[in-house]
Amino acid sequence: MGFTQLYETFGALENPSFWQDVYMKFYKAWFEADRWQQYFKGLATTIQVTVIALLIGVVLGVVVAMIRTAHDQQRLGVHNPLLGIVNLICKIYVTVIRGTPMMVQLLIMGLVIFASNRNKTMIGALSLGINSGAYVAEIIRGGLMSLDPGQMEAGRSLGLGYMDTMRFIVIPQAFKAILPSLGNEFITLLKDTSLISVVGGKEIVYFAQAIITRTYETMYPYLITAVMYLIMVLIFTWLQSKLERRLRQSDRR
Repeated sequence: MGFTQLYETFGALENPSFWQDVYMKFYKAWFEADRWQQYFKGLATTIQVTVIALLIGVVLGVVVAMIRTAHDQQRLGVHNPLLGIVNLICKIYVTVIRGTPMMVQLLIMGLVIFASNRNKTMIGALSLGINSGAYVAEIIRGGLMSLDPGQMEAGRSLGLGYMDTMRFIVIPQAFKAILPSLGNEFITLLKDTSLISVVGGKEIVYFAQAIITRTYETMYPYLITAVMYLIMVLIFTWLQSKLERRLRQSDRR
């Protein structure tokens, strides 16, 4: 007996059992009118938003971390005025972003700054990327500042410039130390994609809410959404653990 036949059989019962009631509600939330396609449409958007926000966050985070680290590691008696101004701008950016709720930032971006723009999904991705950049910057800066200053001095003594020393010596070592923190930030970013529905972003929660308006049943659409997010987080965590193991193995060689 197919899913449709089961649904029709249980629906004809006057007093269905608990499990029959569960099946009917799940059928309406997932199978009826091919609603599962809407969830996967939202899933594709969620992954797209996560990737775009991740790229924005990493680029912003690396740039801000490099500027702030370069400013903090200036030699005694040496002060670059231009670097000081840029560092101040970066500090304001980090302070404002970390000091205000993600929801408020989304509302300002979607309903104030880009109020006339209809592509709310991309506005959500931009907002998430800007928010993530501040946290990534502090994670990377913490990793860079935790290394022995002798690493930088050794690179400069070999004739490498500041950028080459950071690229070939400092950053590879810092990356191993900050990988768990970066992984946690990226998982948070993935889950925060659910917030873009407040400005009209069409991800999983958006379609779940649309299904709720048709079925008048809130539990199962939200439960399905939660399970889909959980599966994505588990996959990302598994990939992160594999990368960490590979990095540990390379250290032993």
